[in-house]
Amino acid sequence: MKGKIIKGVSGFYYVHIPGKGVYECRARGILRKEKIKPLIGDNVEMALVDEAQKVGNVERILQRTNHLIRPAVANLDQTVIVFSLDQPEPNFNLLDSFLVMIEAKGVDIIICFNKSDLIPSSQVDAIAHKYKQIGYSVVSTSTTQGHGIADLKTVLYGKTSVFAGPSGVGKSSILNLIQDEMILRTAEVSEKIGRGKHTTRHVQLICFHDNSYVVDTPGFSSLTIEDMQADQLKYHFREFYTYEPQCKYIGCNHLNEPQCGVKVAVANGDIAESRYLSYTQLFEELTSGRR
Repeated sequence: MKGKIIKGVSGFYYVHIPGKGVYECRARGILRKEKIKPLIGDNVEMALVDEAQKVGNVERILQRTNHLIRPAVANLDQTVIVFSLDQPEPNFNLLDSFLVMIEAKGVDIIICFNKSDLIPSSQVDAIAHKYKQIGYSVVSTSTTQGHGIADLKTVLYGKTSVFAGPSGVGKSSILNLIQDEMILRTAEVSEKIGRGKHTTRHVQLICFHDNSYVVDTPGFSSLTIEDMQADQLKYHFREFYTYEPQCKYIGCNHLNEPQCGVKVAVANGDIAESRYLSYTQLFEELTSGRR
């Protein structure tokens, strides 16, 4: 039987099998011997011990497509980056930092601009258009009025997703609005575990639509650029690709070099100046050694 680990507590792993439910499992000794630590989100093969009690053993961890350290979760399909359009005003340099870091991890990205009811719709459209032009999927939402929540649910279906973004942008409110489709609520899993409310501090997945999962955590609100060389940064700004062939020098970093296709594109308005400024600031951080 194949399933997904949705929670781990004190050596027990809770495996969700679509259409069947949650099974309490121990990891087989061979996994401990090989020093393989199961992660939330791992797809596993499970051997049934007791169907009535829903007890089994994790026999094998299937190959991971990716994993994050914070939060510790494997096999993410996408990250939903949530930024508010007002209260607080969006920090686009910080948004671009999130985009760089998540792209570097090879995880698909959905940008969610929340609190869209607080600014004119023309501004919402202009901001969304800037990132759609780059190639990102963008959803605009309002948790107070319910706008865009159905669209957001659609992009979550069939995926394992984690939410990211700074504090105060409405990540928790958005998660609350999709609770009506959750088939595995935190309370239900905690009741099965029977280990008290302290278990809610652990990262877990909540399942909805039977094969869709959301990381049950406020997500992560800050990121640091780790293990990236400054000259690699340009590869995580998608809009640069089109204009790099027009650079005079191979390996151009698009800063002080003459005849730079990217800088010409910025001057012509083909690349948003705000994005280029984010690039130069991040490049400076990397070269100065600040994290």
